Amino acid sequence: CDVLVIGGGGAGASAALLAQEAGAKVLLVTKLRFGDANTMMAQGGIQAADREEDSPAIHYLDVIGGGHFENVPELVRTLVVEAPRVMAWLESLGCMFSKHEDGTLVTMHGGGTSRKRMHCAADITGAEIMRTLRDEARSRPGISILEFSPAVDLILDDKGRAAGAVLYNLE
Repeated sequence: CDVLVIGGGGAGASAALLAQEAGAKVLLVTKLRFGDANTMMAQGGIQAADREEDSPAIHYLDVIGGGHFENVPELVRTLVVEAPRVMAWLESLGCMFSKHEDGTLVTMHGGGTSRKRMHCAADITGAEIMRTLRDEARSRPGISILEFSPAVDLILDDKGRAAGAVLYNLE
């Protein structure tokens, strides 16, 4: 493979999809079933400043304040700037977020937010996001998935960079 993704949760599935979109042949390995991850447990929603009365700058201030000014500013900036694009990407993949009758996304206040920017899929947001990512990854040529195979060691090249992994087949 060109890219080895270790982990079958939301981050791993997203990494596999984006690597495949960039032309890589991807192997995703996971210690359990693909999708059995913490992403499934996220009930509340996902925040993105994608409404007229909101902005990434306001979202940034909410996150920094909510983190008692101990956040890594560069990571917060990436989070708030990319969030609207991530929402659009998830929707383009078929993620069924809750919507009003007019088709606009339902938004609500999240903890520490000054604007309604929490988007949800009823009370199963994480499960819906994971379903979408998992189904999309399984349908893509160029992505292979190996379940029940935890990585037990990384293989390093002569420069100390990860070049592969030793997997343990639980089956």
